[in-house]
Amino acid sequence: MRYISTRGSAPELNFEQAMLAGLARDGGLYLPAEIPALDDIAGFEGISYEDAALRVLRPFTGDSFTDDELSGAIARAYDGFRHIARAPLSQLAPGHHLLELFHGPTLAFKDFAMQLIGQLFQIALSRSGQRITIVGATSGDTGSAAIEAFAGLANVDVFILFPHGRVSEVQRRQMTTPDAANVHALALDGHFDDCQARVKDMFNDHAFRDSVGLAGVNSINWARVLAQVVYYVTSAVSLGAPGREVDFTVPTGNFGDVFAGSIARAVGLPIGRLVVATNQNDILHRALSGGEYRVGQVAPSISPSMDIQVSSNFERALYLAYGGDAGAVRQLMDELKSGGFTISQGAREALAEIYASGRVSEDETLAEIARIHAETGQIICPHTAVATRTARDFMRKGVPMISLATAHPAKFPDAVAQALGVRPELPAHMAGLSGKPERVTRVENDLNALKSLILDRRQA
Repeated sequence: MRYISTRGSAPELNFEQAMLAGLARDGGLYLPAEIPALDDIAGFEGISYEDAALRVLRPFTGDSFTDDELSGAIARAYDGFRHIARAPLSQLAPGHHLLELFHGPTLAFKDFAMQLIGQLFQIALSRSGQRITIVGATSGDTGSAAIEAFAGLANVDVFILFPHGRVSEVQRRQMTTPDAANVHALALDGHFDDCQARVKDMFNDHAFRDSVGLAGVNSINWARVLAQVVYYVTSAVSLGAPGREVDFTVPTGNFGDVFAGSIARAVGLPIGRLVVATNQNDILHRALSGGEYRVGQVAPSISPSMDIQVSSNFERALYLAYGGDAGAVRQLMDELKSGGFTISQGAREALAEIYASGRVSEDETLAEIARIHAETGQIICPHTAVATRTARDFMRKGVPMISLATAHPAKFPDAVAQALGVRPELPAHMAGLSGKPERVTRVENDLNALKSLILDRRQA
């Protein structure tokens, strides 16, 4: 299995190399040269999540990991999840189901990918003796999941950039309270797109990248996307796939989670629609519905993990929509530097075959949290509410709709309290989070200052 860059001029890599690299050296994102078909989807019925993960991942990993290495990594990755099904479904209404992705150690869907690639990184690094520096940007959940996965490892330094004042208190404390010496939480003056831009700048500085052994674990990392394919398969099969079509609605900021759904569709899962649900930072909805990808100002919201204007994984979707034309993608990304681009008619039609989209306001999000609680007794986080509200506009008779519940409501207690008048409690294993001392460094939005800090703090 070989991996190619969306911009066409980086070396082809195997799965392990693409995983450790994160971002391609030409600035593009890695994709498999060919997407393999998934055999015997009906045979997934009744098997464990771990067995399903092995069957989904195996065709994509090639000879990078043995069966024993891969199955062992999967078992260790999900052993700490607090639901035997790992990603259980609950029913909201006839035909409308909630995929609960918050039973991992940091209470967010990012755990499904991060826990796994943490295990795969350990296997790869123990074989090579290599030491790496992980630098990541987060709008809230990726950072805590990465710190949870890599804290304390002897051959890894972790630096997580998050936008100062633009994540929830629980999200911040999950990043700033771990005391492992190899992890560093950096509060950047700016918004998430600034954090993401500085990370990409570091990767594109090849001398710095090579000197510190830079590795990326954002959703730009193909292994992150691949790990998320699994719960699309398991949830769809539990509702009758491949014998019936299934739709999904995904609250989306950086486009990684919903793009994983498109890969599930490409390997053979009968997904009819992938509905992209956006909050007031609706650049993806505007792009998919109108064909114009134009960057605007980020407006802080009650669903902060979606407060993004530059959705990195959309580049992967564009590459496929343009028929694998890396030159077209390079042109679009160059135009993005000046504020945006127009999607061609042919590419718009290709995207429309897979994706639909909707936008949910702040008031609608709060009303949806209240409605779900009144009708079902369930409390959902604001990101999940964006999904469930959008999903109701796209329900099709006889086709199950699965909305992705991407985080535990206790990660966003202020938003939930605004909607319901009560603050959801953290699970018992995280109850002491508010009393722990924080370790955080406030940093300016300056590339050279960040590089100097990383060179100074890393343990190598």
